[in-house]
Amino acid sequence: MPIEDLPRIGLGTYSENDQPQWTDNVRTALDVGYRAIDTAHAYGNEQYVGEGIASSSVDREDVFIATKTVHVDLPSSTDDVKGAIDGCLDRLGVDYVDLLYVHWPSGEYDHEAILPAFDEAYNAGKIRHVGLSNFTPKLLDEARDVLDAPLAAHQVEMHPLRPQEELLADAQRHDHWLVAYSPLAQGRVFEVPAIEAVADKHDATPAQVSIAWLLAKDNVAVIPKASSEEHMRDNLAAGEMTLDEADIARIDAIERREHLIDPGHAPWN
Repeated sequence: MPIEDLPRIGLGTYSENDQPQWTDNVRTALDVGYRAIDTAHAYGNEQYVGEGIASSSVDREDVFIATKTVHVDLPSSTDDVKGAIDGCLDRLGVDYVDLLYVHWPSGEYDHEAILPAFDEAYNAGKIRHVGLSNFTPKLLDEARDVLDAPLAAHQVEMHPLRPQEELLADAQRHDHWLVAYSPLAQGRVFEVPAIEAVADKHDATPAQVSIAWLLAKDNVAVIPKASSEEHMRDNLAAGEMTLDEADIARIDAIERREHLIDPGHAPWN
């Protein structure tokens, strides 16, 4: 089994502006029942996420905090990565994070320099679990060869229009979580007839159906972004939905494909 302490629905916190909103948003999410919060150094909001957690009535030990470092524009020597990891903890205002990802294996990425720093932080208790984000199958294999710590999670864009079959098979074979960001395809799932039909059948929203479809797959967790309490509650409620085999097959059969997060520095380009 993959690590058991990762909640299968968490709050994604990426936004292009208004980073201070995440103090209130995170506090609200924890109040309505979320127990996993996902951020990143590159988002520019770790400080506000940390303030939201600290100001919540939920104990820090009950919150699964994930963040990411080593973005394309960061240096990647072992010492640099150690400093980047400490920077994440300092901005969040915590002694450890539950999961730390390598954000993008691009730019100056060098697994033989970066991953030993992650192992050191893992052994020191600064990070409870090691993750990778936006990797290809080949890069995942190379990382596993270098890492001493077990690989707990791989975070990628994943939704009904980008089902990530190869990476899902890799996650199931190696028994780590595949964490789906942009699980609603930035709203594009709302306009897909098959998803609308399943939503009507269950008196649910297309967003809830998309999340439930992801959660119906072994080794998958989701981190939908939401800034309103209503959407937070709706997304969380998707975890209680049960799609039948016909529903899942109908969504699996969608032929439309959308790749939304595709920067020039991505390792597949």
